[in-house]
Amino acid sequence: MSSTVKKNSPFRPARIRIVTLGCAKNLVDSEVLSGNLRREGLDVIHDDDPLPADIVIINTCGFIHDARVESIDTILHYAALKTQGKIRELAIMGCLSGRYPDDLAREIPEADAIFGVDDLRAILGRFTGHPVAPDPLSRKLITPPHYAYLKVSEGCNRRCSFCAIPLIRGPQRSRSEEEILEEASMLVSAGAREIILVAQDLTSYGMELYGQRRLVHLVDRLSASADIPWLRLQYLYPGGIPPELIDLMRERENICNYIDLPLQHISNEILKSMLRGHTRAGIERLLVEIREKLPRAAIRTTLIVGYPGESALHFRELLQFIRETRFDRLGVFQYSHEEQTAAFRLDDHVPRSVKKQRADRIMKIQQEIALQKNISFIGKTLKVIVDRMETPGLYSGRTEYDSPEVDNEVIISAKDGGLMPGMFCDVRITGAEAFELFGEPVTEKSSG
Repeated sequence: MSSTVKKNSPFRPARIRIVTLGCAKNLVDSEVLSGNLRREGLDVIHDDDPLPADIVIINTCGFIHDARVESIDTILHYAALKTQGKIRELAIMGCLSGRYPDDLAREIPEADAIFGVDDLRAILGRFTGHPVAPDPLSRKLITPPHYAYLKVSEGCNRRCSFCAIPLIRGPQRSRSEEEILEEASMLVSAGAREIILVAQDLTSYGMELYGQRRLVHLVDRLSASADIPWLRLQYLYPGGIPPELIDLMRERENICNYIDLPLQHISNEILKSMLRGHTRAGIERLLVEIREKLPRAAIRTTLIVGYPGESALHFRELLQFIRETRFDRLGVFQYSHEEQTAAFRLDDHVPRSVKKQRADRIMKIQQEIALQKNISFIGKTLKVIVDRMETPGLYSGRTEYDSPEVDNEVIISAKDGGLMPGMFCDVRITGAEAFELFGEPVTEKSSG
């Protein structure tokens, strides 16, 4: 999508602030933008950095209603700062602006430029004042240096009825294996101890580029490197996981025992309406296979409640499935009625209050399951990567069963200090809450 630029006087600012909203894929986009701007000699800061900035670029999310509200609130906040003379220029990019550029241009007159999701070249040209060829390998990490997201493809070819991502991001476009391997090597050289592969549909990686799905081949090559202590896979589409991938995860110690499996629902009637392409029986067979071959793996899922046609009976079926399956990690979304999606023609009949009640009920059940699972770790020793120091002698980290920002944390009490972000250490678990473990280091080591 071409950009909407409302003023034709780009200038070289003293400092640019990039504000990132939404998912890890958006985060990668901001990191690539930041790296390319810095390559051109510009000063870039991110989000809540206390330093003042002349320009603000907001990388928006437009996936669901709540994300759009957050994006608009953020835009309005910086629009007010511009009106007050506290910033000189405001630009908007990402999913929300890619989907609603004209609406934003009309409703946010303070915005100087509005860019779509594929407008990196235009953004760089505006703020450097000359044409710039974007380099996808030029990245400045926003995350702590010891972990990094690696986006292997853009867009999605699936047509789930509730999802606007293909409308926003377009069809799937996979990156070559060689480019991905080069970027992984670069990230490791920069200090990354954990590489997290992300895509809208990781299991379909390579299909349109190589004529076949190549995720197993890619993961095989990446995990063969002793330089990557932890390799984590996110967003595995339930209907597309090859058995060979599970076998490879069992074989390679540096592939985290972590299966991110967004199921969305379990009722066959709802799954059919969602156009998911699989059934409850298929999901149950997959879960049995995973737990038989990877008994130590943590299975994470996301669910949608309040989808059009979801009755009380459908919801009870979902609750019972959650109780029986006992997921290690679980998140839930309230259905958002997205225009231009297949589900938009259906009646969004479930009241928002009922959607919230259903989501709350699921999370209450999951909290009980999570607490029981965490209690089972007490007395055991787990390998943990240290993320940050909270206070002297107190650190926060994660096990291989936990992805950054969305999953559990391990609070490590190390009175003698000595721990540093990015370090791996063996932690004896001494206490547990629903979403936190507590422990003390047994041995410390700086390598994977």
